Amino acid sequence: MVSRMFRLVTEVDKARQDLLRVRLRETNTAASPILRALRGTPGERQLPLHVWALDSSDALAGGLVGHTWATWLHVTYLWVDERHRGSGLGSHLLARAERAARSERGCTAVRLETWDFQAPAFYQRRGYEVVCVIPDYPPGITEYTLTKRLS
Repeated sequence: MVSRMFRLVTEVDKARQDLLRVRLRETNTAASPILRALRGTPGERQLPLHVWALDSSDALAGGLVGHTWATWLHVTYLWVDERHRGSGLGSHLLARAERAARSERGCTAVRLETWDFQAPAFYQRRGYEVVCVIPDYPPGITEYTLTKRLS
C-alpha cells in the first residue's frame, strides 16, 4: 500500500536533509517544554566548540572537535598525536573544552562516544560514567557512550 502512495528514493540530497532537520527540530520543540524554553536563546542552536594543540612548528599535536547544544557539550572527536600521548595533552584538551562549555556557554553536562580500543578508561578517570554499551558496533568492537555532569 505505501509504495502506491509514495516514491522512495535513496539518493543523498543535502536540501532534503536540511529540511528534514528543520522539521524534526520543530516537532521536537513543540513536544518538549525544555526545548521550547530554549527557543530564541544561544542554547537553541548547535554551536561548534574546537580546541587545538599545536607544537612548536605549528603542526597539529592534538585536538578536540565538538559542539554545544541545549546545555550539553557533545565531544565528537578527541585525538592526540602518538608522539604526545601520555603527556597529559588529552586531559588538557578535554578540560579546556569543558571549561569553555561551562563558563562561556552555560553547559551543565558532556556526552561522547568511544570504542573499547580507544579510551573508555581515560574518560572514566576524568569523571565520566558509562551510560550505554553497544556490542558489535561495528562487528567485533564495543561502543561506549559516556556522560559527565559539569560542576
